[in-house]
Amino acid sequence: MINVTPELLQSFEALQEVPLEQLKWLIDNSEQRILPEGEFLFQPGQPINATNIFINGRVSMYMMQNNEMREMAVFEAQTISGYLPFSRAKTSPSFAKAAEDTQLLSFPATKMPEMIADYFELTQALVHVMASRIRDFTALQQQSEKMMALGKLSAGLAHELNNPASAIVRGAASLKQHLLSAPKTFKEIIEMKMTVEQVNIVNDMLRVVLNDKKQRTLTMMERSELEDEMIDWMDAHEVKNAAEISENFVEFGFEVSDAEAFKQHIPADYISHIMNWINSNMVTEKMVTDIEEASRRITDLVGSVKNFTHMDQGHDKQYADIHSGIKNTLTMLHHKIHKNNIQIVKNFDTTLPPVKAMIGELNQVWTNLMDNALDAMEETAKGVLEIKTLKDGAFVEVSIIDNGPGIPEDFKSQIFDPFFTTKEIGKGTGLGLDVVRRIVKQHRGSIKVQSVPGRTAFIVCFPIDG
Repeated sequence: MINVTPELLQSFEALQEVPLEQLKWLIDNSEQRILPEGEFLFQPGQPINATNIFINGRVSMYMMQNNEMREMAVFEAQTISGYLPFSRAKTSPSFAKAAEDTQLLSFPATKMPEMIADYFELTQALVHVMASRIRDFTALQQQSEKMMALGKLSAGLAHELNNPASAIVRGAASLKQHLLSAPKTFKEIIEMKMTVEQVNIVNDMLRVVLNDKKQRTLTMMERSELEDEMIDWMDAHEVKNAAEISENFVEFGFEVSDAEAFKQHIPADYISHIMNWINSNMVTEKMVTDIEEASRRITDLVGSVKNFTHMDQGHDKQYADIHSGIKNTLTMLHHKIHKNNIQIVKNFDTTLPPVKAMIGELNQVWTNLMDNALDAMEETAKGVLEIKTLKDGAFVEVSIIDNGPGIPEDFKSQIFDPFFTTKEIGKGTGLGLDVVRRIVKQHRGSIKVQSVPGRTAFIVCFPIDG
């Protein structure tokens, strides 16, 4: 063990301005100890009851994020951590574990009032350490908060993009396979002998069928009955592939009465060929439609990301439709909304004029508030997320309301404090609402919370004209 002297402590950068007699008092009132490799200096929830000055060795600090232990800081020789003057921290939010045998000088928090009263330079030095620690840790946690938020959004977006992308791949492969049968169908159609008038009538009727699909929601029983009726009709007219054709016809809303109408203009020998040709057109139409819808979904999602991040515009305040940002945020959180079976209620004041704001920053506000609301409703049987906007004189008011269990009365005064969180370890950093508060303040606005069991409302208010 190294002999700890006032001269040794004065060689530490943080303590070099402290007089030797004050450092001697610090040593005399501290406990010198060795923390063996692998042992914890502190763990989450344990009281912070000492200032730790690291003489040698190394201790790593970890926090749980997304169910993973992540190293947040390393305490080495000449580092000071733990309880510091005027600190409001009462318990540890993290783990600290010795990476090797580490020598510590531990100054008990119970001696802090005496130090503050009688040893100005020592107090001043430790306050400076605390200020630096808060600045560094806040920057680290804010970056972590951004990465966690980005991770949540990217996971949801990846899931949302995966469905239409997979649909396009499947549709393209199926369409390619389907088109391989086109030459055979073409040969059968060419060999048929029909008048120009009959061909025109059949073409016109098919065009009507493809353009005016009957959109019906059928039960399994109703669908089965319609398919059986169609199969009976097909079998009666010796149509090949009757089962497959009947299934597709019912999907398109094509009924036996439609088949009868076509039959009136088709020579009996060609009914099978024409029905297979109609089916081929229907299948092609459906595949192309599915690919088109999936492609449009991807385009919409990419557009939502672009608008959500406001990546194509400057960072200064500008006039924009506030509802657009809220809708884009809902799109970004769609996976989580769908996963938790949350009902969305939008009570928008359509008379609201464009508001002057930094839209990208406001989207961070909506994201944090909505994400917290969705987390709060995880155990709610029928979760409802309501977004309400209204014009209040020269101000716009946006309320994010959930029907979760509410915020305990004891926590209401702390929820906007940095690092305060009611979430499990690893699920939050306690900076989301602090970020919200700072952005709202930047817009010369205010945010308040009203919460009782079954209804929690975060109400954001800021000037329409910035």
